[in-house]
Amino acid sequence: MPQSEPTTGVQSAEAAPAGPIIRFDKVVKRYGDNVVLRELDFTVDPGERVTLIGPSGSGKTTILRLLMTLETVDGGVIWVDGDPLSHMERNGKLVKANEAHLRRVRSRIGMVFQQFNLFPNMNVRRNITEGPVHSLGVSKDEANQRAEELLELVGLSDKIDAHPTQLSGGQQQRVAIARALAMRPQILLLDEVTSALDPELVAGVLDVLRDIAQSTDITMLCVTHEMSFARDVSHRVMMFDHGQIAEEGTPEKIFGDPQQERTRTFLKAVLEHG
Repeated sequence: MPQSEPTTGVQSAEAAPAGPIIRFDKVVKRYGDNVVLRELDFTVDPGERVTLIGPSGSGKTTILRLLMTLETVDGGVIWVDGDPLSHMERNGKLVKANEAHLRRVRSRIGMVFQQFNLFPNMNVRRNITEGPVHSLGVSKDEANQRAEELLELVGLSDKIDAHPTQLSGGQQQRVAIARALAMRPQILLLDEVTSALDPELVAGVLDVLRDIAQSTDITMLCVTHEMSFARDVSHRVMMFDHGQIAEEGTPEKIFGDPQQERTRTFLKAVLEHG
């Protein structure tokens, strides 16, 4: 079914924010009669690390998919670094974005998915260098050097010529993280990146992400059920319920002194099964 034209109260690109790197302005997303996001407003500042928590179906992953333009908004506007992602300016008005505009703004964003999505016919080196060479116009030498640096960062320097089938799930996910970073995004989206891993492999991937969080100024927007990870890396935690932010605050506040009963109930259930 074709998407209806998104509606927005924002009429001019001059309204673009100067500060936040991500801004959701009354964003609506629905699937049929199911409204997943309900006029959602929130911002993320450059370099901020924000974790989204909440029950399945509360809209967390939908937010990441909208930012990656894997889904389209049904209302409102998403801004990325001051530019509208879901819309573009034409004759002083905001209209639905075309593919060229989407690609330009989306190039500032990298995403690591639950499934690793590596190309099975390419070795690790090519998985990491293919995007920078063909999408960014980086030379092969520069892309190779960057791949080597990133593999050292994720602890897989010795696997540069291996194929994905020769790697464990945890190793594949670390390669996927390196591949996302190779595109030099301003924003890194992480969607339950440990959910497909055996429990003994989770810690290694989370350690890599902790290192990245502590050693770079990249903006991170993370969906996870790993509460200890959220506590360690986040500047801010947002609790979602039915497409809205039920509560938000520092990790110390959300995990140590949640104000909303819905947050307390969710955290109790997650921690009991963790």
